[in-house]
Amino acid sequence: MSILSKEEAEFNSAVEVAVIGAGACGLCAGIAAKQSGAETLILERDPSALGTTAMSTGLIPAAGTSFQAKAGITDTPELFTQDVCAKTGYQTDANIALALARESANTVEWLASDLQVPLSLVDSFLYPGHSIKRMHGTPNRTGAELMGSLCNAAERIGVDILTDATVTGLFAEPNGEVHGLRCQRPDGKHEDLACSAIILACCGFAGNPDMVREYMPEIAEGEFFGHRGNQGDAVAWGRELGAEVGDMTAYQGHGGLAKGHGIPILWPVIVEGGIQVNQNGQRFSNESRGYSEQAVDVIKQPGAIAWTFYDEPRHQLMLEFDDYRDAIAAGAIQYGSTLQDICRKTGLPLSEMEKTLGEITSLAGAGSQDAFGRRFKGKALLSAPYYAVKVTGALFHTQGGLCVDAVGRVLRADGSALQNLYAGGGAARGISGPDASGYLAGNGLLTATTFGRLAGINAAIDIKAS
Repeated sequence: MSILSKEEAEFNSAVEVAVIGAGACGLCAGIAAKQSGAETLILERDPSALGTTAMSTGLIPAAGTSFQAKAGITDTPELFTQDVCAKTGYQTDANIALALARESANTVEWLASDLQVPLSLVDSFLYPGHSIKRMHGTPNRTGAELMGSLCNAAERIGVDILTDATVTGLFAEPNGEVHGLRCQRPDGKHEDLACSAIILACCGFAGNPDMVREYMPEIAEGEFFGHRGNQGDAVAWGRELGAEVGDMTAYQGHGGLAKGHGIPILWPVIVEGGIQVNQNGQRFSNESRGYSEQAVDVIKQPGAIAWTFYDEPRHQLMLEFDDYRDAIAAGAIQYGSTLQDICRKTGLPLSEMEKTLGEITSLAGAGSQDAFGRRFKGKALLSAPYYAVKVTGALFHTQGGLCVDAVGRVLRADGSALQNLYAGGGAARGISGPDASGYLAGNGLLTATTFGRLAGINAAIDIKAS
């Protein structure tokens, strides 16, 4: 990873827009640049385009879409922005959040109409922090399904993707203007590619243990559930070129990774009334506030594990998700016809579980909140038969990175933009504030798809104007 002088280059070929990374951000950027008239090449280090997106639920939040309108839901970018800012404790850039919110519906409509991604509104539950149902996803609610649709769209539109191509350096002037890149092939040979603009879509640094320990030590001992290609390349290159970075301590965690199976148990089960207990049968936090900040709370429990505990109605709700069906097939889900039965199968102490469930019943009846700030009024109480999953806390991806403007141009510390360098997704600073608690469900794919689309469009525009 390095910045190289133009004089070191042996350019074998040239393209107008080079996109580094073929996840959702890179594919959206490459497709948008191609549609805007720019000759485009996407470079991907893996044998196929998957990235962090393929490991996600593939859900994208957007305000004011046709899908919401059909469901009778009124939403606005301003309300979306308010939700984003509130989740971060008003510690994110409200202007960038508003710009993304205003473009979010355009992104979803573009994905659905232009790219033929089979999106629909998730209307069966409300994710924590969202005041309106605005999550959009593919039929089985998986990132792999989203990636399949994006790859099909790229092929249909004629976007070239070079796989097994690891970018090892950028060619640039001292003023930060980039002229091309060097990539390494599996046989060790390198190729130099000249270009007029580069879009960094190579995600964050969650797969770099040293950087994780430096910036977010509280999650360093958690399991990493993300793409190993997240090594911080974009941050390193950007810094060498004089770019500003921000919110490097921010990340998306998850407090419900099925232990030993590597399958996320998604948060609707908690939002709709499920709970988490430690091995002693005791609750230890307000689980409903969000799955990201819950990761550290789970790691702090004995053995760094917890049990996600719920019942039949919540089980039926979760069957909507491929991940949950995979967890069933893997044998991660425990079932008990009675409380005594589920405790016997999980090893949870019956007396403590009786006490925990009794406290929830009392709180719900009184309409009171518990010691952690959670209220149970308005949700059906848990009742037999019961389900439980042993889980641990995990790191999914980072939310800090290169500071960018509203269309993805990489910025210096003084606010000026580097001439022809763009970033999106995990490579760019997100809108989650400075820590895990600010992550609002869908923030990752919102910035990946929207910054990707905008970066591709504007890179093509800037090239034509130069």
